[in-house]
Amino acid sequence: MKSSEDSLQKKLRPRHISFMAMGGVIGTGIFKGSSETISLAGPGVIFSYVFAGLLLLVVMGAIAEMATVYTNKNMKEFIREAFGERLSFVVGWLYCFMWLAVCIIEVIAAGSFLQYWLPGVPLWVLSLASAAFIILINTMNVRGYGEMEFWLAGIKIFMIIVFIVLGACILVGIIPDPQVHGLKNYTEHGGIFPNGWTAIFSALLVVMFSYGGSELIGLTLTEAENADKILPKVVKNFILRVILFYTLPILIICGLIPWDQLSGNTSPFVQVLSSTGLQGAAHLMNFILVTAVLSAANSGIYGATRMLHSMASDGEAPSGLRKLSRTGVPMNSLIFCAVVLLVGSMLAYISQEGLFRLLMAVPGFVVILVWICICLSQLKLRKQYPKEPGFKVWGFPFITVLTIAALTVIAVLFVVDAQNRISISVCIALVIFLSIWSVFKFKKKA
Repeated sequence: MKSSEDSLQKKLRPRHISFMAMGGVIGTGIFKGSSETISLAGPGVIFSYVFAGLLLLVVMGAIAEMATVYTNKNMKEFIREAFGERLSFVVGWLYCFMWLAVCIIEVIAAGSFLQYWLPGVPLWVLSLASAAFIILINTMNVRGYGEMEFWLAGIKIFMIIVFIVLGACILVGIIPDPQVHGLKNYTEHGGIFPNGWTAIFSALLVVMFSYGGSELIGLTLTEAENADKILPKVVKNFILRVILFYTLPILIICGLIPWDQLSGNTSPFVQVLSSTGLQGAAHLMNFILVTAVLSAANSGIYGATRMLHSMASDGEAPSGLRKLSRTGVPMNSLIFCAVVLLVGSMLAYISQEGLFRLLMAVPGFVVILVWICICLSQLKLRKQYPKEPGFKVWGFPFITVLTIAALTVIAVLFVVDAQNRISISVCIALVIFLSIWSVFKFKKKA
């Protein structure tokens, strides 16, 4: 039993939950990683985002369904309910590993965006400062944290909307730009699928990283007010926003700049606005980019600390990690994450080239494994629910099975992709290590 001293405070409201999940999703994946996905598939990459969004819809629906049945439990505890403590143990540590990798990516990205204004400052210094700022925010109580993340995520969502409107006006000629000629960039330079339609599957490997973090909603359940009632509505609104906030900006980017002229050294958003001559807008956009990736890192630290607290409460991690401060923050878990984040941000000093691509493959692969486990849990638990769920996934079990199959295929693509060989080898080695550890750990416990 969890003591009152180890119980998280239920102070998150629906708008906090929705924007916290948006904060985890809308970060480096869209603002920096979109240049890579566009280079892989051209304008047709929007189909990669839509397809991944449909898979995400099923995963989020499964979380919402189980939340209406198993109240006061989070997504890791759903997996524990379905398959026991060993798989729960493996998934929990993998998820922490994923979020810490994401946070390192985000603070390094924040440092690179800050170099737009401070080119003379080393990247590792700016990354370290970004990491310290994120750690400071996470020392706040959950209500204060939720408010801070609400505004951080709100800023970037608002600016994405402004970017879409501004870009659309340029495309249709309301705002004249001599370098933009209608919709020609969609049809020229190889058309919609310049590298063939199969390229949309190659782009999925980066897209899955971009959408990773959506399942963070599944960790807010233990700190949300009336989570079982509000989550289905939050999920429905969230999915539509995610797909629109990814596909529409990418359509704008491909319309304003030919897909094969995007630079991987800066954000496509800044490059687009700079190319239109709106230099002031580019500076504003860079500010939004810094805010966006810091928001994503902020969500990541939240996800890692709450997962560690949950695991410690279930005997799957050292018991000291479940200790809360007087404001309800898992302080020991936060200290652990802070050390990892600060060390990780120093990697920018050791190796800048290739680090971004190397780390991006880790969360992309891990999030697929987590999504598969969530869907498998819903598939198994549906038959033994203790009560009728207040929300059900559509087309069960066929939609769930198809989603599991699609995610499995994408995971295989990750494994066979030569560019991801080192990253995936690390992930697979970690899975094997955790699996062996779980066998001995829980055998001894039994």
